[in-house]
Amino acid sequence: MVVREPEALRSFLENEQARLKDVIVQMEAEGSENLGYGNHMADDASEAYEQAKDLALRQNAETLLSQIDEALARFEQGTYGLCQQCESEIDPARLKALPYVTLCLRCQQRLYP
Repeated sequence: MVVREPEALRSFLENEQARLKDVIVQMEAEGSENLGYGNHMADDASEAYEQAKDLALRQNAETLLSQIDEALARFEQGTYGLCQQCESEIDPARLKALPYVTLCLRCQQRLYP
């Protein structure tokens, strides 16, 4: 691992992991209400929109949590900061911006031009 500030990034990832777990638990606790029991179709439509929005936010939080879990596992394996495709060092500025990133910029650009 050649990351210049590995402990700061690791600490950030651990804090973000805990925050996202709390967010997901809170979203699960709030649950969703049944549609079709409102007084008006517009009320039901608004509720459907809110449920779709909440579902998208939850899925995003779960995806981000998974990426963070994988980044912390790479810390444990000693491979954090290395591109998973070409195995070269990931630019520290890129890691600072996206600490859970798995590819160097060159490989990322090849994958998604």
